Amino acid sequence: MCRSIKTLRPPYAESVTDADVRAAALQYVRKISGFRAPAAHNAAAFEAAVDEVAAATARLLGLLEVRSTGGRVAG
Repeated sequence: MCRSIKTLRPPYAESVTDADVRAAALQYVRKISGFRAPAAHNAAAFEAAVDEVAAATARLLGLLEVRSTGGRVAG
């Protein structure tokens, strides 16, 4: 997987911002698409994918239960 994507849940991350989630989504989409920056004709699809991955990531982080912190991950 992408080594530059960091873990976004406690105890690995104390506070996670929307920018952190988007950066991870961007790295993921770059990796699977093979594009660092897409050509103009692929830009809309690329950005839509980043938005969808970021939204899914935020939902996941909001639903995870991390037992060592005694509750759900804030998100």
